[in-house]
Amino acid sequence: MDPTREEIDASRGTLLLEFGASWCPHCRIARPLVDAELARRPETRHVWVEDGKGKRLGRSFGVKLWPTLVLVRDGVEVARVVRPRTAREIDELFARAAA
Repeated sequence: MDPTREEIDASRGTLLLEFGASWCPHCRIARPLVDAELARRPETRHVWVEDGKGKRLGRSFGVKLWPTLVLVRDGVEVARVVRPRTAREIDELFARAAA
C-alpha cells in the first residue's frame, strides 16, 4: 500500500519516491539504475509508487511523466529527476540534495 502524502510529509530521514507503472518501458530501463544507486545508499528508504489515473499521491507531487524520482528529506522534497536514463543522472539527484 502506498504511503499517504501526510505520512511522507511527516517522515524523517531520506526517502526516495519512485513514481511509475509496471508496464512502463522507461520505468523498466530505470529500475536497475535505481537499484544500483540505492545499494550504495543503505540509509535511504525507497518506496515504489504505482502511479496512474486517479492516484492522488502522484498528483500531489505534480508527477506527469514516468519514472519520476523524488528525493525527500525529513518530509520535504529536496530534488527530483524525471526519466533518468543513466546512473549519473540518479547520482546527480543525490548530489543536488546534498548541496
